[in-house]
Amino acid sequence: MSGSVESLTEAEAAAELARLAEAIAAADIAYHQNDAPEVTDAEYDAWRQRNAAIEARFPHLILQDSPSRAAPGAAPAAGFAKARHGVPMLSLDNVFGPEDFADFSARIRRFLGLAEDAPLGFMAEPKIDGLSISLTYEQGVFTRGATRGDGAEGEDVTANLLTIAGLPRRLPAPFPALIEVRGEVYLDKADFLAFQATQAALLAGGRRVVVPANPRNAAAGSLRQKDPAVTATRPLKLFAYAMGALEGALPVATHGAWLALLTAWGFAVNPRSQAVTAETAPDYQAALAAERAGLPYDIDGVVYKLDDLSLQARLGFVGRAPRWAVAWKFPAEQATTVLTEIQIQVGRTGALTPRAVMEPVNVGGVLVRHATLHNEDEIARLDVRIGDTVVIQRAGDVIPQVVEVVLAKRPEGATPWTPPTTCPACGSHAIRPPDEVVRRCTGGLICPAQALERLIHFCGRRTMDIEGLGAENLERLFAEGLVRTPADIFRLGRHRDTLLSWDGWGERKVDNLLAAIDARRAPPLERFLFALGIRRIGEQNAKLLARHYHSLAEWRAAMIAARIIGSEAREALGSIQGIGPAIAEELVEFFAEDQNLAALDDLAREITPAAAEAGDASGALAGKTVVFTGSLSGMTRDEAGAIAERLGAKVAKSVSAKTHYLVVGADAGSKAAKATALGVTVLDEAAFRALAGA
Repeated sequence: MSGSVESLTEAEAAAELARLAEAIAAADIAYHQNDAPEVTDAEYDAWRQRNAAIEARFPHLILQDSPSRAAPGAAPAAGFAKARHGVPMLSLDNVFGPEDFADFSARIRRFLGLAEDAPLGFMAEPKIDGLSISLTYEQGVFTRGATRGDGAEGEDVTANLLTIAGLPRRLPAPFPALIEVRGEVYLDKADFLAFQATQAALLAGGRRVVVPANPRNAAAGSLRQKDPAVTATRPLKLFAYAMGALEGALPVATHGAWLALLTAWGFAVNPRSQAVTAETAPDYQAALAAERAGLPYDIDGVVYKLDDLSLQARLGFVGRAPRWAVAWKFPAEQATTVLTEIQIQVGRTGALTPRAVMEPVNVGGVLVRHATLHNEDEIARLDVRIGDTVVIQRAGDVIPQVVEVVLAKRPEGATPWTPPTTCPACGSHAIRPPDEVVRRCTGGLICPAQALERLIHFCGRRTMDIEGLGAENLERLFAEGLVRTPADIFRLGRHRDTLLSWDGWGERKVDNLLAAIDARRAPPLERFLFALGIRRIGEQNAKLLARHYHSLAEWRAAMIAARIIGSEAREALGSIQGIGPAIAEELVEFFAEDQNLAALDDLAREITPAAAEAGDASGALAGKTVVFTGSLSGMTRDEAGAIAERLGAKVAKSVSAKTHYLVVGADAGSKAAKATALGVTVLDEAAFRALAGA
């Protein structure tokens, strides 16, 4: 992922957006589910920045599962009951300097139709590097606590949270009938260092313990102990800061008043939270950055939230993040080390990704050994060679990014790295398509690395979520020839006797595995579509397709029909908001391959995905397709579209026979004439507001 965004062709941009979506999704699993980050905050943020820059230049290529639309997170891990959040726990967009923050403020003004110099008030809160949690109170009583998980569903850690002294068990009146309080569980620096030293001593004494790399990992591991008594021995603390689901009313109109109410209820609120304006926010940022090292806890930035709650409600959310809040990140830490090897990893789509192996180096208290090198263009740009001394950078996690090469320390005879011409897994030719920046294995179905990675993806927590079929077990099943395709997984019961003959595979383990497989024979359609591993069909695109086509049979029939250019099915596919031409092309190509159809049908004989609902059944526009055109007077089109989606509507880009409503403003153009010709109901802004209750 290299080169300027301005130099990318459309095809290169589409390919890079798909790769960024896949890389960021994998990083989310490592961070949120496994508590074992594989990339630094800085590298992760850089991916998101580049993704946003490409989307800004090529808005028609934005993926529905783009990182700009999907909330970071990962499905709940095994071992805890699952807890669904009343309101999704989404994430925040990032900014990295005064200009970025000014752009964020300008976007708010544009969305709300405010003047360019209209005053904006924010609450600034230090961004604690801990584990996000949601606390549910019913009639003022704490009833459940859950981790973020994948944003929609987390792990029920109620018993463990009850061991934290700073968690209010009851709220003093007045309180609403139900409320979700969001916050961060963390370890302060002194407690972390003491705990780390204790664990290191136990490890040296022969005990099988984990020595946490940083306070965030220590807090996450402590809160997710199977035995609450163990959690009780860890000095966990809690800061509260946000609100989720609410039943009833709150006597607050601003975020500042909400923080005061949390304090009155007995929660700890960060004492350095402060009201700022759009103009004074940079001063607060600089002041806190200067204090950062002396704070008793780790922070990696500042969160700025629009103070007026009514304006927050109007702004709403876009994809994974609120429009009214942003995280301003601090610069990353740096160190130098020596690069000793460049390894090649093969992904499920055949992408060959180079990874740097380095001499271990301590950066900010964390020992790091690896870094992704993205692709051969990035290696060429850096001119990084084996034996080079490199500058690496991290911002709180484990694996850094390579920033630059220290040429003065380059050893004699160091030669430029040569990309592989064959796949290290299957020996097939490795080629770089002219419109892509990655080299790919051409082995396809014969490449064991690709086949295995597809199976791992299929069974993953965010896809089919088959407990017991992690990478290690799948590698064994694949090597023994028992599982080569997804359908084979559901026929594994035929090999029960073989499994029982393996060392370490007792009757309980085998029967639990087979039961877990059988429990996934009716997965939600969106999970099934994501699990298929079609390029550019990530979580959000899968949800969009499931919502549009409702059932596997309808989706299959529509995709086969869409293979014909100019067909009604192809036009309908292209009209789905968020499905651009690159995504439609990937779907068509998947269904053009006979072996893919055969594998899909083989799988459909083993499982029956549950049909998806058309949308929010309670919304006034539930299941309706709405198109907006022209300039609206009382709200922007972005705000109107967000309202329609909240009410269960599909917002499309163009008018077709399947459009239910065309909402017209001033200078409506040709869409109004087309709607009239097709018999589509045309609404003016007032009629839309009445229908939507806006």
